[in-house]
Amino acid sequence: MSWSSTKRQIFIVDDDESIGRALSLLLGTYGFKVKTFLNAEQFLKWVPKKARGCLLLDYHLPGWNGQETQRRLRASGSKLPIVMITADKDESLKAEILKAGAVGFLQKPFNDKDLVAALSRAFESQ
Repeated sequence: MSWSSTKRQIFIVDDDESIGRALSLLLGTYGFKVKTFLNAEQFLKWVPKKARGCLLLDYHLPGWNGQETQRRLRASGSKLPIVMITADKDESLKAEILKAGAVGFLQKPFNDKDLVAALSRAFESQ
């Protein structure tokens, strides 16, 4: 099955491999299909712009940060909903990210119920 035909596909972009692995295992238990990437450039290179699913995107990444990745994704024509995650405690960042088009924003550490709720809202937004 191709990525573009999968309705519950989650793409995770996080430079911390252990976080990507943990999120992948967690989301797998909820029935999501997960593909992880360590940086935004890798994600944008390998995932078709018409891919269906949801992007779980870390804000602090080497190279392009989450906000730059979000801008580039939208500029490519992708409609993939984005849930941004961050360990940053700056409250103004949430408003900025949501205004730029993300459908969700979670500050680490977050619990699995909040994560799944944010992803469910992202799928409803499609």
